[in-house]
Amino acid sequence: MSNQISTPLRRVSILAIDRVFASTLMQAKDFFHLASLRYGKQQGLGLTPAFETRLVSPDGQSVRSFSDVIMPVDGGLGDADIIVLPAFWDDFDALCTRYPQVLPWLCQQHARGAVLCGEATGVFWLAEAGLLDGKEATTYWRFFTAFSERFPKVQLNQDKHLTDADNLYCAGGTTSACDLYIYLIERFCGATIAQAVARDILYEVQRSYSPGRIGFGGQKLHQDVIILQIQHWLEEHFADKFRFEDVAREHGMSIRNFMRRFQTATGDKPLHYLQRLRIETAKGLLSGSRKSIKTISYEVGYDDASFFARLFRQHTELSPNQYRQQFQQAA
Repeated sequence: MSNQISTPLRRVSILAIDRVFASTLMQAKDFFHLASLRYGKQQGLGLTPAFETRLVSPDGQSVRSFSDVIMPVDGGLGDADIIVLPAFWDDFDALCTRYPQVLPWLCQQHARGAVLCGEATGVFWLAEAGLLDGKEATTYWRFFTAFSERFPKVQLNQDKHLTDADNLYCAGGTTSACDLYIYLIERFCGATIAQAVARDILYEVQRSYSPGRIGFGGQKLHQDVIILQIQHWLEEHFADKFRFEDVAREHGMSIRNFMRRFQTATGDKPLHYLQRLRIETAKGLLSGSRKSIKTISYEVGYDDASFFARLFRQHTELSPNQYRQQFQQAA
């Protein structure tokens, strides 16, 4: 659930390499450094950051960005709780040869539980490491063909701007990376900090897409094809009126068998999974539109706005109005 804070966040590492887009490198640095300051203040630390946000390079030396800016770093590769792989502009084979340390580092860190995030071409590192084999991913649209040819085992989704699977996150570009960082800040630091950072830094971001619902990708890493089909169906029809008994029957199952298989495959009961889909959609509507609570309640599938409000609080520890207000308050 999105209101559950993960294990304490100690270090965010952002990979700096030659020909990196400095804007994507520093965007990640600014987001997480601001979150660290706000989280520290919330914990009574004053202006002391609550966790480290470090720029790291494979050899611990400065790098030359795409625009020929020399970028100093804080050190070399090491343990981290979140690793960000910014976009770059260079021949990827040449980068792999120049930086042989990166791929084993990513595999090691993912194995120890780190969250790995790739933005645009940064996703190539995750795929080259083999971490995305059999999993959904996305990248910047200009690289769809090259990516799919190089990594045929990866399930490239050209319709999504954000994907997640097994603590591996992909963002197609700069704006979707912003949404990803806010999601991760909420996951590790809580909704209040995430909303404060969004309020501070995301002014006038114009999206040509819906941020969608992330946080469900890990629940699709199973082998039950029928349940996966039902998950995809729920993502398209979450606001509709339906009975799970009918869904089960249409897929050749009794309701008891369906309930058991769904929970075994996803780790969630079907009703809780559906509620989360609806609440995540509502969060986007609350922060990104001026629609009334009643209208949003109806649009995500609840005729009773009071029931929706109670359910929203159960999932987020905030009322819908409180959630919206924290995006609108002055810093």
